[in-house]
Amino acid sequence: MLQLKWIKQNDEKVQTAADQKGINISIKELLILDEEKRKLRKKVEDLRFKRNKLSQEIGLLKRSGEDGLIEELKNKVKDINEKLLTIEFDLKNVENQFDEMMLQVPNIISEDTPIGSSDKDNVEIRRVGEPMIENKQLKDHVALGEMHDMIDIARGVKTGGSRSYFLKGIGVLLHRAVEQLAFDILIKKGLTPLEVPVMVRTDALTNTGYFPLGKDQTYKLVDENKWLVGSSEVPLVSYYANEIVDVDLPLKFSASSKCFRSEVGSSGRDVHGLYRVHQFEKVEQVVLCKADEEISNQLLLEITSNAEEILQLLELPYRVMAVCSGDMSQKTYKQFDIETWMPSRNAYGETHSSSNLLDFQTLRSNIRYRDENGELNFCYSLNNTAIASPRILIPLLENHQQEDGSIQIPKALQKYMNGMEKIVPVKMKCCK
Repeated sequence: MLQLKWIKQNDEKVQTAADQKGINISIKELLILDEEKRKLRKKVEDLRFKRNKLSQEIGLLKRSGEDGLIEELKNKVKDINEKLLTIEFDLKNVENQFDEMMLQVPNIISEDTPIGSSDKDNVEIRRVGEPMIENKQLKDHVALGEMHDMIDIARGVKTGGSRSYFLKGIGVLLHRAVEQLAFDILIKKGLTPLEVPVMVRTDALTNTGYFPLGKDQTYKLVDENKWLVGSSEVPLVSYYANEIVDVDLPLKFSASSKCFRSEVGSSGRDVHGLYRVHQFEKVEQVVLCKADEEISNQLLLEITSNAEEILQLLELPYRVMAVCSGDMSQKTYKQFDIETWMPSRNAYGETHSSSNLLDFQTLRSNIRYRDENGELNFCYSLNNTAIASPRILIPLLENHQQEDGSIQIPKALQKYMNGMEKIVPVKMKCCK
């Protein structure tokens, strides 16, 4: 959320950001609603003042016994109450419209953010590692998973519906190994690990900028004011909601959690295998810092570097992309995506994301700190996907497959795999 005063001073800049992000909102209409709201509040306050004054006069007249004048004043109070009912009703409607529009106002974008309409307009910053050359002999992750009896899509769909899956055997160990590797690296980097709730109240999603625009991507618990999160970013940021914190040194947290996403609107896109599923796990980084753009941008580079280090340990080719305006979410000021090479797609696929949100989330969540002068300021917040599984299994299996069908395990993962260096094919057995 942006502060209304700032929006008024920068209305054209905010409207440009909305247009560039593809968010259908008129900042001019928002400010008109604000002016109308102020006028109606003034009318309500004036009428209440008159009513209170008349009530005081009636009280004085009762002592003097002037019944005729008392009745006249009571009629005036009645007229005022009727007017108040109408104006208060109008005020409530305008306030609701204003509040709804305020929650749709996007964050501005950084000056160095590329301007574009979709992920096709994202700009490559750097590339690390050599992509595997296209080879018809290569198998995709689903075929590899079936060969090694570690992925079962068919039974996943039978049990959980579309975009569901089972991991089994070595697949489970690999899935947990990449998560633990990421978690261990972040702890060594000084991030505090948290175990977080994945069922959260509506306010937590609204305050972190996921609602209202992302509500259709979120699963709701029936008859409860709770939702399943699509990222532990939500509970990690909400941890300090409505508190004053010490950010002389940035607060850095990480969490590994189940995540859930409905994927509404993605029908027909990336439906094969494990790329776009409803349930997954992520190791997330969240940082709170002072309201200093230079500090926050340095932290953005830092958390992105943490994710890159994990990919390098997994020995996977990847590239870092500057995300364009049209591919950004409402809440984001500046964003990098990391795309990892996926041989079966003969292309890079998004596996990580890093975002600087300035004070967009902390304004909504009311997370503040005291500066050197004792003044209260809203913190800046940042987040990054350190690893997301099972999507990361796609490049991990495909890039490390060998000609004989075996899969080489990166050295950094071997200690999490009981010393296993290679996954060798097994014969599938099915009892009928």
